[in-house]
Amino acid sequence: MDVERSSLCNCVVNFLLEENYLLTAFELLHELLDDGRDAHAIRLKEFFSDAAQFPPDQITRFNTLRVADPQSLLEEKTATEEKLALTEYELRLAQEDITRLKVDLQKAIESARNEINELDTDLSAKHGSDTQREKRDTTCSDLGPLKDSERRDLNCAVKEYLLIAGYRLTAMTFYEEVTNQNLDVWPKSPASVPDALRHYYYQYLSSTTEAAEEKVAMIRENESLNKEIARLNHDKESLLKNKDLVDVQISALSKSLESAQKDLKEKEKLVQESKQSIEHQRKELNDCRAEITALKVHIEGSRSGKTWISDDADNAQNSSTDKYQEQIKLLQIEIARLMSKNHHVIDSVNLDESLKEPTPAEEKVVEIDEHRSAQSQVPDFTSGVISEQALPDSVELSFEKASKTLDNPPDVVNSSNGTASQNNVGLPTEESWNPLNPSLDVQDVEPDTENTVPGTIQILADALPKIVPYVLINHREELLPLIMCAIERHPDSNTRDSLTHTLFNLIKRPDEQQRRIIMDACVTLAKNVGEMRTETELLPQCWEQINHMYEERRLLVAQSCGQLAEYVRPEIRDSLILSIVQQLLEDSATVVREAAAHNLALLLPLFPNTDKYFKVEELMFQLVCDPSGLVVETTLKELLPAVVTWGDKLDHVLRVVLSHILGSAQRCPPLSGVENSIESHLRVLGERERWNMDVLLRVLTDLLPLVHQKAINTCPFNSTDSKEIMFSISLLELYARGNAEWPAFEWLHMDCFPDLIQLACLLPQKEDSLRTRITKFLLAVTEYFGDVYLSNIMLPVFLIAVGDDAELNLVPPHMRLRIKGLRPKTALAIGLSLMGVLPILLAGVLGTPSKNEQLAEFLRKVLVLGIEKGNHVTRRITEIVDAVRFLCTFKEHQNIIFNVLWEMVVSSETGLKISAANLLKVIVPYVDAKAASTHILPALVTLASDQNLSVKYASIEAFGSVAQHFKNDMIVDKICVQMDAFLEDGSHESTIAVVRALVVAAPHTTDKLRDYLLSKIFQLSGTPISVSDVLLRRERANAFCEAIRALDATEFIEGL
Repeated sequence: MDVERSSLCNCVVNFLLEENYLLTAFELLHELLDDGRDAHAIRLKEFFSDAAQFPPDQITRFNTLRVADPQSLLEEKTATEEKLALTEYELRLAQEDITRLKVDLQKAIESARNEINELDTDLSAKHGSDTQREKRDTTCSDLGPLKDSERRDLNCAVKEYLLIAGYRLTAMTFYEEVTNQNLDVWPKSPASVPDALRHYYYQYLSSTTEAAEEKVAMIRENESLNKEIARLNHDKESLLKNKDLVDVQISALSKSLESAQKDLKEKEKLVQESKQSIEHQRKELNDCRAEITALKVHIEGSRSGKTWISDDADNAQNSSTDKYQEQIKLLQIEIARLMSKNHHVIDSVNLDESLKEPTPAEEKVVEIDEHRSAQSQVPDFTSGVISEQALPDSVELSFEKASKTLDNPPDVVNSSNGTASQNNVGLPTEESWNPLNPSLDVQDVEPDTENTVPGTIQILADALPKIVPYVLINHREELLPLIMCAIERHPDSNTRDSLTHTLFNLIKRPDEQQRRIIMDACVTLAKNVGEMRTETELLPQCWEQINHMYEERRLLVAQSCGQLAEYVRPEIRDSLILSIVQQLLEDSATVVREAAAHNLALLLPLFPNTDKYFKVEELMFQLVCDPSGLVVETTLKELLPAVVTWGDKLDHVLRVVLSHILGSAQRCPPLSGVENSIESHLRVLGERERWNMDVLLRVLTDLLPLVHQKAINTCPFNSTDSKEIMFSISLLELYARGNAEWPAFEWLHMDCFPDLIQLACLLPQKEDSLRTRITKFLLAVTEYFGDVYLSNIMLPVFLIAVGDDAELNLVPPHMRLRIKGLRPKTALAIGLSLMGVLPILLAGVLGTPSKNEQLAEFLRKVLVLGIEKGNHVTRRITEIVDAVRFLCTFKEHQNIIFNVLWEMVVSSETGLKISAANLLKVIVPYVDAKAASTHILPALVTLASDQNLSVKYASIEAFGSVAQHFKNDMIVDKICVQMDAFLEDGSHESTIAVVRALVVAAPHTTDKLRDYLLSKIFQLSGTPISVSDVLLRRERANAFCEAIRALDATEFIEGL
């Protein structure tokens, strides 16, 4: 079908081109391209792109035809109608001649056809193939001219094909282009059949050998397609069978998954119940241990209490001995009962303890020596049922833990005589029984100190995670000593990790003070536990907190990394800790990035080497170009000096800074796409690019002291001059001989200044902020390197860059050629240099306090003498005016500008006066009211009284600018008086200039000036004018309407 469709389309294309239906062919080309059938449109594209058929200059001329106004169209229509009458007569004559010529041509063609047929019958057999090929290549034009009926049939067939193929726009164009036939009605004839063009095509195919071959090819292709369809159907059936099998398997797996989930839920339920029962049994076991311990202490106290009775109380001793023996027997019975009860509980808990953490090896068994020599009153106590060997191992292991749950020991003495003697040193007092008191000194109950501490830590470690959630957030830092103690002394690493996690998560969103307390705790802990535990326990917690949802927690990590780095091995500092900081530098929170930048600065001196320098430098420039001002300030103040000091690669940093600055500007799109224009070299800066360039220029300025110091340190010439006179004439003369290299010094005028000049030539006029930043850098260069360097190297470089002449006597000979290469050589380059370099030359190089006289002289040379002489620099007065405007943004230079402007105002040259008025107009926004009253208004009044009308009209626009920016009553009154003087002139130009100047100022000025403008409009509009020119009257009316609209909009805005 595709072959057939392509052939029919080619037939239609050939027919349209041969019949010269160009509009229809052009429309068909577009519809084919829209349908994506580029292969069918190849011949049409070649035809319409043929320069011989459609000359480019003619197409350009048609595209640039002007649009006539109605009056000219009416005149042209009248002339065309006159020509049309003559042309119609000539056309009738021509048609008669054409008809006669057609008849003659038809007769000639028929006779020629007869002769060709006779010649064809006489051709030899060897030329048969050539003749057949020629027949196949025969076109419709070889068959003679089309008859009207044949043309009508073909046109109707083509129209029918275009409609069936969906090319409706082409069909409409074809219908309009065939004007001499009615294609809506197709008379009945043998050619009038449905889908006629297709039948014609088949008839043609059946009449040629090539057609037969094409038909066979189509049949074969059809058979192959049928086989492919059958194969695809078979594959489809097999895939459906496989799908059914997979669905069965999926259903079986789903059922098994559901059953597994049910079993899992039941097992989880059983686990929960087991945990609850184990917890309950553990509580009972702890109670039993506590009772056993209390009974042991009570028994031991009873045993030793026999020695505390004095000799003068024998009767009381005998009675108390009997009582003690009874109590001991009762206690032995109770202990035996408890022991038998505890056997079951201990056995049930052993399984759970084995599944969890094994008992640490450091938790030693606390043994109480019960084999001391007893008193004679109780000789059989040591052989009783409560012997040391009879206790289970689990009870011995837990003895110390349970013993510390007792706040006070049982008062065994009260059972005998009510009081204890103060001379008895073996009885622990209430103060000495505190389990956390390391000075516990008990003679009869004397636990080992090494065993007591792990038990205390274990209780503390178990209790802290349960206590912390119930402590008020503002008081949780009071738990830090306990948490630190438990982390430092606990023997189990898993428990320490859990406690360290509690330390970092002590407060959900800690404030600055709380973060400081937690951070100090981490540092203290790192000091105490050493490098290995800091790396394995504290740093992993920092890594886990990097992506925490609360920025306060991420900020805690950022503030901790730099301080913890001191307590880890050196190889960890530039690997794991640097990776943590790098992750935090990409955080979305500004405070986190700022803290990470600060800690990276603290981290750099601790690095063992500079292997990671380029990675750190890349991170630094990433922070320098950060969109947050807080991050940038921290980077410039802390990280930038730290990187330069640590890496000692100032030259590389400077090269990268200049490369980034130029790259940021060059990647921006051009201001205009017109080649060989100034705007095509300027760049449209985005907000991000402008911010990056501004910060990088600040980096350049901050690095300038280091450049200056390095230049001094690497000076190849022996000099006894002090720092203030380091760069003296004598030193620069030695340098100019070129006998020694001085890269740190040459970087300024060989690399930095040319790059800044190139950057300035890429900035549009509105980029005053970046020019100001460049100006501050140049002023800082003068401050550090002195006036000698400014006058002999820096100033000549920039003078040459603007096309002026300068001496390079103190520059080495091999560098002079490169600096002279900065001179602009074409008119386009001169325009760019005046637009970009002249402003920074005036403000940054000549703007230093020591160059005020030279600045005034240069301005006088450019503005006064240059305009008078008309040299090539001052032909671009617009760029010079903009440069002076930029200079006026620095208030310290305004008096110099006013002095030069006054010379221009009082000059006799008309061009100077007009330029002075334009300069006064553009500098108005940058001066204060005092300068406007004392300098600008007097100059404008002087220009307004000039006899030259161009000067007068130029001053009117400047008055409008003053009215727009100042609302001082005195200034407004002066403007009104001067405007009255202009209007008294009565000329059309002055009236229009006054109205338009005040219209611009109306939205920004005072009500007084608006009322003045409104009254003048009423007065002028009511006064009859003597101007007869319609265009001038229209211009006057438009100016008044614009003024009324401006005033109306201003009142509306104020009403809001």
